[in-house]
Amino acid sequence: MAAGTLYTYAENWRAYKAQIAAQYSGARLKVASSPPAFTFGQTNRSPAFLNNFPLGKVPAYQGDDGFCLFESNAIAHYLSNDALRGSTPQASAQVLQWVSFADSEIIPPASAWVFPTLGIMQFNKQATEQAKEEVKRVLTVLNQHLNTRTFLVGERVSLADIAVACSLLWLYKQVLEPAFRQPYPNVNRWFVTCINQPQFKAILGEVKLCEKMAQFDAKKFAESQPKKEAPAKKEKGGKDAGKPQQQQEKKEKKKEEKKPAPAAEEMDECEAALASEPKTKDPFAHLPKSSFILDEFKRKYSNEDTLSVALPYFWENLDREGYSIWYGEYRFPDELAMTFMSCNLITGMFQRLDKLRKNAFASVILFGTNNASSISGIWVFRGQELAFPLSEDWQIDYESYNWRKLDVESEECKTMVKEYFAWEGEFKHVGKPFNQGKIFK
Repeated sequence: MAAGTLYTYAENWRAYKAQIAAQYSGARLKVASSPPAFTFGQTNRSPAFLNNFPLGKVPAYQGDDGFCLFESNAIAHYLSNDALRGSTPQASAQVLQWVSFADSEIIPPASAWVFPTLGIMQFNKQATEQAKEEVKRVLTVLNQHLNTRTFLVGERVSLADIAVACSLLWLYKQVLEPAFRQPYPNVNRWFVTCINQPQFKAILGEVKLCEKMAQFDAKKFAESQPKKEAPAKKEKGGKDAGKPQQQQEKKEKKKEEKKPAPAAEEMDECEAALASEPKTKDPFAHLPKSSFILDEFKRKYSNEDTLSVALPYFWENLDREGYSIWYGEYRFPDELAMTFMSCNLITGMFQRLDKLRKNAFASVILFGTNNASSISGIWVFRGQELAFPLSEDWQIDYESYNWRKLDVESEECKTMVKEYFAWEGEFKHVGKPFNQGKIFK
């Protein structure tokens, strides 16, 4: 079974294909999408990264065994199982057919139509109208194919469904309003079926379908364009006045022209779309600066011994006023079945909390065995309040847990932090053996 790390920026639909495939196959996939593990525009320009991935583009996959892959379809294929790839030569070819169809027939018109509505591309009426017609043609082909089928290939979800659904995601979220999508009931039924599969939901969360077709946002487009500097005003004076200064300015200008401008990061269409998204307010901006450097603790936890180095550092440097410690326990243990599915619940939650990483750390553990397990964990948050209600993006999973704030000075807190961070101990409050753990950092 494949095991490795997927490098990407947050909410990259191309990366979603690989992540959903891993949910189905059980591949052990770590996602590096935020600092310190990955900083888009920096990490992917570093010599070490370019040595493995010469184009510097993401998503990019590196296996625990050193095996490297770029291109999202190749990564998704590698992380799939035989059921997703197609169990017969014919089914495998059909899967490849629909994956190629998504890239060549869906993405070009989808980009031409959607990007102006996101303010990252100038609006062109003729190009947009042509894109709409091409999207109609694509949806018609899919609608006819799905007239007698639940999924694109065979009777179960395959990589074909994953690739096509991810390619249609921006269309359904941004421009396919009810009146436009109404003539394609089979496609709508299939798309909703896909996004509501547990493996899709673990990565995508709740997908809200478009209610009103988005239009070109001229203001947003103008704001996304690089600002031009105003030309310098000419100073009054005689014919020869200011000549030395002008000569100096010319020399400096020539020097500047010789310096190569820093290359702008080449983005694909999805990267550009994400870059144009309005920046949300930092939910922690109101808090005073803390003396506790959470990233430094994370580095020690990742690279040094937990009991002898990381834990002592944690307690010696923890800002008791600036951070709080919480215990979370999954409320529905009776619904937990196979342990790998329970682990997927944890992984899915972590992925949806990606933007919380720089202000939180957690160790969440699965206890027990198949059909007799429980999930609980210790979370460290910036501030004294439970972090999840601070942002709508963080509220998808937290209500499935009971939360209790711990007294940082209590023996109970110190014992639980030690056991959960080290993944060893008696865990008297649980009553089940340790199965496996996952770290949010």
